[in-house]
Amino acid sequence: MKSLTADRVKVGFIGLGNMGRRMARRLLDHGYRLEVYDRDPAKAAAMAAKGATVAKNIFELAHRVDVLLSCLTNDEAVQSVYTGAVGFLAGARAGTAVLEMSTISPESSRELHRLGANSGIEVMDVAISGSTPAAENGTLTLLAGGNQELFHAATPIFELLAKQYFLLGGPGSGTAMKLVVNTLLGVGMQAIAEAIVLGERAGLDRKRLLEVLSHTAVIAPAHMGKLARIAIGDYTPQFPLRLMNKDFMLILKAAAEVRTPMPVTEAAFHVNSEELAGDQEEDFSAVVRRMEEVAGIAAAHSAQ
Repeated sequence: MKSLTADRVKVGFIGLGNMGRRMARRLLDHGYRLEVYDRDPAKAAAMAAKGATVAKNIFELAHRVDVLLSCLTNDEAVQSVYTGAVGFLAGARAGTAVLEMSTISPESSRELHRLGANSGIEVMDVAISGSTPAAENGTLTLLAGGNQELFHAATPIFELLAKQYFLLGGPGSGTAMKLVVNTLLGVGMQAIAEAIVLGERAGLDRKRLLEVLSHTAVIAPAHMGKLARIAIGDYTPQFPLRLMNKDFMLILKAAAEVRTPMPVTEAAFHVNSEELAGDQEEDFSAVVRRMEEVAGIAAAHSAQ
């Protein structure tokens, strides 16, 4: 398989949300010919202003690209893009490579690989670990599952998007690893939320508590940047709460399928869901505020 360098391939990109548009922009900035599609025309038009070509539909895009990257919301969105009479797989030429970067179930990744193979299209799941600043700076971590030859061929693209990238095994292993990673991400944030509230209720100064936490070894790098934002009550989304909620559901579904109990993850999912019910677009770190609110209500009740 030829190396997927800017001088050899035309790239398609579907899904220009918070992560997708930043990755697409990096490909453009490093000389790749890029054709894009998003169901929101305004997002596609913004990429056109940066030099991308905009496809009228997915089927049209499929005819004209050598490799496709997609970054979509969920399993249903992936299915709608790839399958059916006007989906990507119906329009793509044999030999086209697909780097599917959405966080979906491992089974959906394996099914997409099977469907692609039937048409001579090599599909690799390449799950993303990292937030929007990492996507902006090209410092993501990529977790891939699929063909080793395609993994090596895609190295030029991976190097533009990520500081590190790993092949975990066959189809579906990249998305499986993403669920492992996001288990720690979501449960870790819930643990931080509870620890902060414990410190506050014990009389520690909130600002000083957060400052000291940031200098300890117990805060993971993925959570480190959240502390300064939490200190000023900034919960604008870098990794939206709704996506963490979706990932919790995928994690618990996968756990049920392999009969693995995850009581701590279930508890973190419960708090995440309670905060999501507020119907705001906010960062997944907003569970800190949720726990502070619960502690305040509890204190008021105990004083009565």
